[in-house]
Amino acid sequence: MPDYETQKPKVLVVDDNLQNLELILAYLEDIDCETVSAEGGQEALEIVENDPPDLVLLDVMMPKISGFEVCKRIKNNPKTAEIPIIMVTALSEMGDIERAINSGTDDFLSKPVNKWELLTRVKTMLKLKHLTDQLERTLTYLSEIEQGLQ
Repeated sequence: MPDYETQKPKVLVVDDNLQNLELILAYLEDIDCETVSAEGGQEALEIVENDPPDLVLLDVMMPKISGFEVCKRIKNNPKTAEIPIIMVTALSEMGDIERAINSGTDDFLSKPVNKWELLTRVKTMLKLKHLTDQLERTLTYLSEIEQGLQ
């Protein structure tokens, strides 16, 4: 959990299409965050496990491990379940949207990605993550105080 007063939030961008990956990374330069990238699902899972980001922007259609599966694995791991995920997809069928929601995504964006929509959603998710982390630290602190009083 980063301390946002001293450390920039980290955003992991996952896309097997290098052009899409570079475009999203370029858009994210407009906000104060650190970016990390992965070109596939397995690489993304390793990054999330070893150095958890504050947000994942996840392409859906990738070879080997789909974005749906990556999302499920992140959300099913208690260590990483609270990391917000925004799925980025060219899929627009209701079944695909339902599948994204059922896999645990927190939000989704349609391709082609609109820069301002992306930045707004990223800022909102990072703010939500920051507040959630702050609440978690406060609850831990209060629990320690309560134990000390017993």
